[in-house]
Amino acid sequence: MPTELMAYAPICDAVALLFRPYAEVVLHDLGSQTVVHIAGNFSQRVLGEPSLLNEIGFDEAETTIGPYEKINWDGRRIKSISVVLTANGAAIGVLCINVDVSHFHAVMQTLGALVAVPAGADKPPVLFKEDWHERINEYVQQWTQERGLIVTALSREQKRQLVADLAASGAFGGRNAAAYISRVLGLARATVYNYLNQANGPSDA
Repeated sequence: MPTELMAYAPICDAVALLFRPYAEVVLHDLGSQTVVHIAGNFSQRVLGEPSLLNEIGFDEAETTIGPYEKINWDGRRIKSISVVLTANGAAIGVLCINVDVSHFHAVMQTLGALVAVPAGADKPPVLFKEDWHERINEYVQQWTQERGLIVTALSREQKRQLVADLAASGAFGGRNAAAYISRVLGLARATVYNYLNQANGPSDA
């Protein structure tokens, strides 16, 4: 391995070790167009074999190539990025980081299947007919989304308006609804009743 490239070998080893077993780092010598160092090898490449840099559209004028996707020998999907290494203004090597993302795709598919609800599936009427908790939750979620807000970061005035709108929607009809709404909004129950009185009182206009 050329002396200039030897300094990059520990970096390759460190990156592969940090992300083991998901990362492989390959160091290419542009002088010989061969692989001169491999850390975390999962691509079955060997030292001294041709670099085949044309596979990534290598251009010495670039500093970073990618990210781009490859397929490993065993069919796993690989996300890669390559960095052109220079010395005295000339390109001397390429450091390629390959990350096995197939595990993450599998996790995403599993999570997608876990949280998915079949299309057209309605809520069981028997369970949700009198579920005022659910109705309040849905109303609060819709109310905040329409305004680009999140319930945990509402201002005092926004909470006052939300209580008024909840009241107008009939949300306080359920037993202990006021207590539940006070917990959802992080308000004292007395404050919720105060907001309710303001909403139901005569207008100052």
